[in-house]
Amino acid sequence: METLFSNDEELEEANKLVPESTWYRSLCYKTQQSWSHFRRVVTKVCHGSNGSQIRHIVTSLPASKISPSKLYTDKYCPRGEIENRIKEQQLDLFADRTSTQTFESNQLRLWLSSMAYVLVQAFRQNCLKRTSLAKATVGTIRLSLLKLGARITISCRRILIAIATTCPYQDILGIAYSRIQAIPDSG
Repeated sequence: METLFSNDEELEEANKLVPESTWYRSLCYKTQQSWSHFRRVVTKVCHGSNGSQIRHIVTSLPASKISPSKLYTDKYCPRGEIENRIKEQQLDLFADRTSTQTFESNQLRLWLSSMAYVLVQAFRQNCLKRTSLAKATVGTIRLSLLKLGARITISCRRILIAIATTCPYQDILGIAYSRIQAIPDSG
């Protein structure tokens, strides 16, 4: 689109002519200095109401083995999703804090972080489905639902947790609480 129209020209007409679409293309590319030979580059071009978005990946898989669209959607995207989950655990659940002197204490920290991730994942799947936080990251769930200021009142029969009435996610907290209560007791 950018090569067909000048930057100051409105792209309204072009957006009417080309509906939302995605194209994949494979090409051979070599940088001027840092690469010693040509490499396969797969390009994904998405055009829609927000304009065009272009993404590139470099691969060693030959074009005869896998098509550009399959490579991008079946190989690259799942791998990126796994990388996002690892980064989520490291940044949001502090799995990278292994700075103690003994192996055992570092291993314990990593186990606790892994258990926390499993608990948050189960909470997301069971209690947050069909809410605005159903696909939220661990960090967003932690900051929105778990890291709240509240007044806790303990009596002989119950524990009352009172959050502020201005809490922006109190409706989602109510939904999550009712779904937790509906989970059968396994004994």
